[in-house]
Amino acid sequence: MTPDEFDYNKYLNLVKRNKVLCLVPALAIMTVITVASYLIPNQYEAKCTVFVEKSVISELLKGLAFSPSADDKIKVLSYALSSRTLISKVLDELDLEKNNGYEQEKLIKKYQDKTQIKIKDREELFVVSFQDKNPKIARDYVNALVRRYIDENTSSKREESYGANKFVSEQLTTFREKLDKSEEAANAFKSGSGSIASMDPSLLLKDINDSQQRLDELRIRRTQLETALSGLSRVSSAQSNMPTLQKRLQELQLQYTDSYPEIQRVKEDIRALNEQLKSGQRIDTPVDSPEYAKINSELRALRQAETNLANNITKNRSLLHNIPAAKATLDSLEREKNSQKNLYEALLARQGQSEVSKQMEVQDKSTVFRVVDPAVLPYRPVGPDRARIILMGILAGIGGGLGLVLLKDQMDGSIKNIDMAKQLGFPVLAVIPRIEDPQRLAQQAKSDRRLYVAAGVYFTIILLVLATEVAGVTVISKAITRLTS
Repeated sequence: MTPDEFDYNKYLNLVKRNKVLCLVPALAIMTVITVASYLIPNQYEAKCTVFVEKSVISELLKGLAFSPSADDKIKVLSYALSSRTLISKVLDELDLEKNNGYEQEKLIKKYQDKTQIKIKDREELFVVSFQDKNPKIARDYVNALVRRYIDENTSSKREESYGANKFVSEQLTTFREKLDKSEEAANAFKSGSGSIASMDPSLLLKDINDSQQRLDELRIRRTQLETALSGLSRVSSAQSNMPTLQKRLQELQLQYTDSYPEIQRVKEDIRALNEQLKSGQRIDTPVDSPEYAKINSELRALRQAETNLANNITKNRSLLHNIPAAKATLDSLEREKNSQKNLYEALLARQGQSEVSKQMEVQDKSTVFRVVDPAVLPYRPVGPDRARIILMGILAGIGGGLGLVLLKDQMDGSIKNIDMAKQLGFPVLAVIPRIEDPQRLAQQAKSDRRLYVAAGVYFTIILLVLATEVAGVTVISKAITRLTS
């Protein structure tokens, strides 16, 4: 049989034949579900609306003080309001705690699951709601939860502000000490071995070159004096001075041109010695003569000056060599000092911000939570949805009654029509119609009418109960509540 050939009359007749089996279970199912809906305790919902107000002072002091934004506070709102610690404190305040640890945990978990937080209007309003069969408990719980959250939030922000201010002050003292030590170390280095870092290398090089030139001149003069002194000695030989003069001439020629005065003078001395050698002259001068003493005194002065100049050159070269290391050390000390100074100045600025932030939190001038609509005692229950439950019971009853009828028909193995007989392979010779007793049919019709009327009245009562729930009339539930309380 296709869906288009569905025989409605067949199933209608099937229901008529089994009307008792269809109606009684259907009404029974409806009755059980309807009664069960009234046995479920009423749930009352309490709501509290809180407005997160952004302070004007926070905007005016933006950059001068730090306070958590309203967005930051709202982000953690759901977690904070449903936290175990906060709910445990609220239950203790309302004397709802259990002595048994396991029962206490179950109670806290129950209240966590039933606490609802909804954020509205661009996260500037949030609504805390809670459902319970006791309207007073629902109201008191919501108000206590919101009040304790606001108190603890304000208290924690104050503690954070005090702690931050104290921490910044401690760090400020620490970095002040570090800055003083850095400055002392830099100043000590500058006044000690680091003083060479401020010297100009070009001036040192110039001084070294000038000293070297002066030293060379002194050496030449010393050589001349030594030559003159040797000529004044008792036994002076030209041959002994010739190698010295020639060596001196070679040294001077490596540094100067032949027109240099000293080179001319040495050449003149060499020429004079050559003439003495050719003539074979020998000069004998007493060692204690005034001229000898004068030359000898000047020679000693020249030698001392040479020593001083050599020491000065050595000292300047050492300073020139140590200047890069001294500058690097001084730069390191200066960087350390500047770093400590920058940190100290930054902390000094933060201390001012921290102090302003602390005063804002103390005087509640930052973000403020305002309870614009506290929870009140609810009089109308929000649950259970009895209208929906009863409607589902009606549908379940109808489906259950029809299901029993179809189940009975499926379990009945008797032959009900010609088609079934043909399917079993029996030849159909004739069809004998059902012969009904008119008197019996009249009694059956009367009985059916009574059944239909009773079922209709009963179903009408269920519909009336459904209508009262849809209309919001809670007379029945209140009466049951009084009876059970």
